[in-house]
Amino acid sequence: MRPIIITGGPGAGKTTLVDALERQGYQTYAEGSRTLIVQQSAIEAGILPWHDLVGFAQLCLDLMSSQKAAAIASKQLAFMDRAIPDICGYLNKGGLVVSETYRQASLGYHPQVFFCRPHGDIYVQDDVRPYPFEEALEIHAELVTSYQALGYEVVEVPWGTVEQRVEFVVGEIKELSTDGLRP
Repeated sequence: MRPIIITGGPGAGKTTLVDALERQGYQTYAEGSRTLIVQQSAIEAGILPWHDLVGFAQLCLDLMSSQKAAAIASKQLAFMDRAIPDICGYLNKGGLVVSETYRQASLGYHPQVFFCRPHGDIYVQDDVRPYPFEEALEIHAELVTSYQALGYEVVEVPWGTVEQRVEFVVGEIKELSTDGLRP
């Protein structure tokens, strides 16, 4: 089964949603870019997206490619907290060329991508998210555009409680699945 992506701009509750899906028994993969930012921040000459977006994109590609391969190999339903197409969106937002390598690596996920829109009530600016809320909305818009350009169907996850959001995502996938959505 192809991995299912949950994405959107920063401060949208993606990780909370993915964590809730994991608690219900679904296979999930953590947001690689956030993990890499924490790791690279601890290194004196770490590669961070606001200093070296091209280098950081390559680190993300390596990690997210491994996550994707593991999810596909498991042959189970798996939810990804961000994925390779996000890299394309961030490169586009940075005014950089998206190479064919990134476009090709972006293929092979579930055709529907669940987008969570940044929400001002939960947005927190921190060391891993150093930009203001307005920029989070710009990033969100660029991600939507990038995913659509790659041929994915964007499904907006309505704002609500975590339980409501889980119910929405699982309900949408069940409608397309012939073998059910058992974790």
